[in-house]
Amino acid sequence: MFRPTMQKAVFSVALRTTLAVAFIAAPTLAVAQQKITFQTNWFAQAEHGGLYQALAEGTYKKHGLDVTVKMGGPQVNAIQIIAAGQADFIMGKDFQTLSAIENGVPLTTVAAVFQVEPQGMVTHPDVNSLADLKGKTILMATSGRTSWWPWLKIKHGLKDDQTRPYTFSMAPFFADKNVAQQGYPGSEPFIAEKAGQKTKFFLFANEGYPPYGNTIVTTRQMVKDKPELVQRFVKATLEGWKSYLDNPAAGNALIKQDNPKMEDELIAYSVKTMKDMKFLDGGDAAKAGAGVMTDTRWKQTYDLMVTSGQLKPNPNWQQAYTLQFLKDLKK
Repeated sequence: MFRPTMQKAVFSVALRTTLAVAFIAAPTLAVAQQKITFQTNWFAQAEHGGLYQALAEGTYKKHGLDVTVKMGGPQVNAIQIIAAGQADFIMGKDFQTLSAIENGVPLTTVAAVFQVEPQGMVTHPDVNSLADLKGKTILMATSGRTSWWPWLKIKHGLKDDQTRPYTFSMAPFFADKNVAQQGYPGSEPFIAEKAGQKTKFFLFANEGYPPYGNTIVTTRQMVKDKPELVQRFVKATLEGWKSYLDNPAAGNALIKQDNPKMEDELIAYSVKTMKDMKFLDGGDAAKAGAGVMTDTRWKQTYDLMVTSGQLKPNPNWQQAYTLQFLKDLKK
């Protein structure tokens, strides 16, 4: 039989052992990482920089997330990938998400990294406005035909027979002064400049094109089942973006690791363009904080798609986005 003093001694040793085990285990529990896969819309580039910065600086890990970023490309369909359960989040476009809702794919947008869609038109110097595109050949990718082209066509009275496929080479544009082509302000103007070609760039958003750009999209099931995880991912990604635009070196190293063809000079040009055009912190984000979305902007995009015949009227269209993860963005 144990004596009282011995019982106390045994209890004391057991307690210390339990506490020691708990102390050792606690850090492990604290840093348990939830695996997340994010699918981008193109090859790694500066316009994806916030994601890579959050990886490089351990921001995702700080928020308990083990994130894998998968590059997109011309043959990668992010909507199909997330619908098949092969990604948890994707880099989306408002038109794609609204179309997905119409087609019964239960997706929803949880944040807008860019306050504007960074799509526009590259022209030769003789063009003074998008209205001057009448009679010119316009090069566009297939995705453009189902997003910005119906809006541009209606707004400026353009015609389908003006269009030709864009093969992601600027050579046809350089060879013909009567050609204009789609582009992004941080990419094609730089390529033209390096080739000694003078161009103009017209950002569609400056003409009233309402969609957001580089949105964060997930499934409605994810929002329902794991809202706290979604919140952490949104917060960490936006932190990554703010850091990237302040000092992009860490993110750039990972961008070049995923995409070795990416040049330092192009990355620097793109970063400057994003900052100058206030993609992250312009518009409503100037007051409400990066990532913000509004019902008004989404309604404008939905109305545009219905008016242009890209969508049928849909009472459930607002399933395409949620504002629940966008509180206190200024903190």
